Amino acid sequence: MMVLNMLILVMVMFMLGNMIFVSKHKHLLIVLLSLEFIVLSIFFFMLVLFMNIENDMYMLMVFLVFSVCEGALGLSILVSMIRTHGNDYFQSFSLL
Repeated sequence: MMVLNMLILVMVMFMLGNMIFVSKHKHLLIVLLSLEFIVLSIFFFMLVLFMNIENDMYMLMVFLVFSVCEGALGLSILVSMIRTHGNDYFQSFSLL
């Protein structure tokens, strides 16, 4: 019963992160934060799943390494965008 409650919580977290990602697409910082929230919900889902089947947690460490690398890459893109354009609006720069 408790595992089911945790899985429902993970699904709510995942859907909330996706709704924020879709609705707030004008600022890069909010998009990156919503992506990190989605990654956190997937990590929590994998934690519940691996604890339920009593498997080792090696895959969680690999997932955390990749999510930290993704966060650092997103932060570096945000910093370079703010340095070149002055803000984090997607409308303020042109790709052409």
